[in-house]
Amino acid sequence: MRKVLLVTGGSRGIGAATCLLAAQKGWDVAVNYSANAQAADGVVEQIKAAGGRAISVQADVAHEDQVLAMFQKVRAELGPLQGLVNNAGVVDVSARLDEMSMARWRRMFDINVLGSMLCAREAILEMSTRHGGVGGSIVNLASIASKVGIPDRFAYSMTKGA
Repeated sequence: MRKVLLVTGGSRGIGAATCLLAAQKGWDVAVNYSANAQAADGVVEQIKAAGGRAISVQADVAHEDQVLAMFQKVRAELGPLQGLVNNAGVVDVSARLDEMSMARWRRMFDINVLGSMLCAREAILEMSTRHGGVGGSIVNLASIASKVGIPDRFAYSMTKGA
């Protein structure tokens, strides 16, 4: 059986590096992205050029319907999941906390906290032996900002700490 990994926010930065390393280690990789299909497709092409197997899959992790569709697509195209890296997160535009709206706070919390929980739930339902799966691992990435705070990114620091 091939090992299948889903990396949320896998199209850039740490997520992209995680996808590339996992592919080098023999994993089939689902590269999740929210808006930048070109970046995700670039990571997929790098993996394929090196002989690996990968797909890109669009989903905003803050939306349950999109997350459910993402997991279905990964299963259909790569097979059952054995790993999830919760990497997706949003900083948005740097601003002081007293200059932010409730809508912006909710967006950050929905992506950075609830999105990770939602993806973890779906991965557990698929991977856990309790639910008929073969087991697997979930890695949740945070940020040093959760410990030290960053001026003008206070809300981000709080959500990454959560």
